[in-house]
Amino acid sequence: MPLDFTLDPPVTPELRDGILELWVDVTDAGGAVGFVPPVTRDEVRPELVRQFVAMAEERSRLLVGYDEEGRVAATAFLTLNAHRLMTHWLWLYTVMVHPRHQGKGYGRDLLAAAERAARTLPGIEGIRLTCRGGLGLERFYGSCGYKEVGRIPGAIRVAPGDERDDVVMLLPLA
Repeated sequence: MPLDFTLDPPVTPELRDGILELWVDVTDAGGAVGFVPPVTRDEVRPELVRQFVAMAEERSRLLVGYDEEGRVAATAFLTLNAHRLMTHWLWLYTVMVHPRHQGKGYGRDLLAAAERAARTLPGIEGIRLTCRGGLGLERFYGSCGYKEVGRIPGAIRVAPGDERDDVVMLLPLA
């Protein structure tokens, strides 16, 4: 059954807790979403609060995919670029699909929903995202139409002696 995607859902305690649970579960399953496992809700919460602040300041939009039980199953933040010379593209951050739903095509569905949402925003001509090298994520994003446009070797230190490339991907919308 496909996910039901909503752009800018009301931020309720249930949504907040659902995103926290998703973020922890994705991280603990090895997902590259800003933390390394194991992680707790208390460690993730300040980053989620920063995302909510950006939403309140209208710098970011939240896309949520709900499963058939109404639970948060996927998220992505579409963050507008504040630099006056770069407002024609946005960043896609914290792209997550819950581990219990992986392998069902929901990642592709999430990226397609993010593209549709970006196309509704005035003046947006592209989506940029970064991903952690060494996990095959750039191949996945490439299969969804994104092109690798940059790579910074060893920019992400997962642990001492475990450095990964920071890979920049772009999806042109124009």
